[in-house]
Amino acid sequence: MTLGLLDGRPLPRAALDHRLAALRNGPRATALPQPGSSEDRQLTRWVAQVLLTEALCETVAAERDLPVAPDGPARLDQQAAVELGSITAAAYEGSAAVRAVYDAVTADIDPSPEDIAHYRTLTARPAAESWHLALPDGELEADPTTLPVALAEALRTAPPGAWVTAGPWTAALLATHTTPEGDDPTPTLRAAARRAAFVRWLDHERAQRLTLVEGLEHPGDPAQPDNHHRH
Repeated sequence: MTLGLLDGRPLPRAALDHRLAALRNGPRATALPQPGSSEDRQLTRWVAQVLLTEALCETVAAERDLPVAPDGPARLDQQAAVELGSITAAAYEGSAAVRAVYDAVTADIDPSPEDIAHYRTLTARPAAESWHLALPDGELEADPTTLPVALAEALRTAPPGAWVTAGPWTAALLATHTTPEGDDPTPTLRAAARRAAFVRWLDHERAQRLTLVEGLEHPGDPAQPDNHHRH
């Protein structure tokens, strides 16, 4: 009847039974695996790891005297959830203590200037020019490189708003716009670096402070009997 051990202290399984019951009686119950199946046992293991992560972070939050706001669940975008991993993402979304510890652990994490420069190099795109044109039958936005060469050249040399004709085409260039090369990547890189740092920290803390019990191993543990990805 033990969920696992935290710093050698047994954690009661009641929280796991309660969480599983809530899932099986919830709106997505029909999507859950058949009770007693291998997949059902894997779900139990997965939920157990979420609860152990929450319990660990609750203890760390108390140790560090962190403010834990009693707010509602958070929602991560798909990229953030993938980078954290499904167990940590679920714990983060459902537990204010996990979010408080996340903020504390990652507060000083920032991407290096080298990382930012490397990202800019990999994602650099030239500034794009767009023309607002008047045509005999209306107006449109166009990339000048997509226009007939003769028409584009005539428009470039004509006064703004002047009608020009090149072959069968007639148009007037009303305005030009330049799209910036891209937004500052620092916030995106900072968020990714903080998620990576939290995963490393949490993996270390789990290894040092949690003891798993038989039947509630990590679902990805290749040694447990329901892991179907063993080689």
